[in-house]
Amino acid sequence: MVTIKCRNISFSDIQAIFFDKNGTLEDSEAYLRSLGQKSARIIDAQIPGIGEPLLMAFGINGDILDPAGLISVASRRETEIAAAAYIAETGRGWFESLKIARQALDEAEKYLSSSPAPLFTGSLNLLKSLSMAGMKLGIISAATTAEVNDFVARHQLSDYIQLKKGVDDGPSKPDPVLFLQACQALGVEPTNTLMVGDAVGDMQMARHAQAAGCIGITWVGKLDHVEGADVVINQLDEIVILAS
Repeated sequence: MVTIKCRNISFSDIQAIFFDKNGTLEDSEAYLRSLGQKSARIIDAQIPGIGEPLLMAFGINGDILDPAGLISVASRRETEIAAAAYIAETGRGWFESLKIARQALDEAEKYLSSSPAPLFTGSLNLLKSLSMAGMKLGIISAATTAEVNDFVARHQLSDYIQLKKGVDDGPSKPDPVLFLQACQALGVEPTNTLMVGDAVGDMQMARHAQAAGCIGITWVGKLDHVEGADVVINQLDEIVILAS
């Protein structure tokens, strides 16, 4: 087991660390903003006037993306449902509304597939160091499992990431069952496992699962976005292996 230190906080007897993907390991701000804007334009082309309200619902204001907004932290299914609710307000049936929302997001993702989001500086070095120290590492993301798998493959992280968990048709963050299932899959106890994420949902999920600790990362310096964290960092290299 390993002792992990972040700023003035130490976590002892750690066997595993789970990371969020978007906004934690992956610099996804530009990608998610483009995804929301493209999806809103596609829907607005079919239902004129709905584009601006959709952007607000997604958490997009001009070129500014709210890190705590819908498209930043929600699962794909939750995003579809939220968009469909706006569409349904125009008088369309629910199933038609869901279909329009799903197709728009699919088309936007396909359009953006040639320009995926990059890793944050320091992500790869941290994963390598933790892996070399004998840590079990995983990703718990609100993205789909397929998207998590694509992320790991694209950045050649399979030597370090042992568990890739997304949200498909089951529970979403902050449901602690996601964390508990991930611990079970790696054969570790929650009390020996840390969570690193950039959203309140990450912190709540881990706390309710009785994790060893919650490390909040806020690249934009908004502490309220990681409320509930035991310690808040601004760079991944602030996660230090103290002893093993």
